[in-house]
Amino acid sequence: MNILKKLNLAIIIVILTSCASSMSPVEVNNTLPALTKSKFISQAQADESVENKTCKYLVKNRNYVAPIGFLTKDDLKNAAKGIDEWVKLDGGNSYVLKNYKWVTVDNSGSTQLHVDFDTMLCE
Repeated sequence: MNILKKLNLAIIIVILTSCASSMSPVEVNNTLPALTKSKFISQAQADESVENKTCKYLVKNRNYVAPIGFLTKDDLKNAAKGIDEWVKLDGGNSYVLKNYKWVTVDNSGSTQLHVDFDTMLCE
């Protein structure tokens, strides 16, 4: 009976882990900006703002590996915290999300969110 309980628990963990492994681009674009304190700027807005001299890049191509969360939204919360910390450390107030991906980190299918972004200072 004890083995059956452990097997059921293992199956539940695998199911939860597999359900919490990624999000669609639309879901990420709608969720991540709401979780950051820094201002999210699209690439098109960044290009226009730099051209108009209302923003400047501080650091390009920064990569952050977020701590693993229980669910994908927790991964995004952890990524948002890291983005905000880097933006602040760089002396900025905005960021451009360049890329993101969930990377499988173990044999049980656990994933970790990697984000690539630029930090900016905008008026």
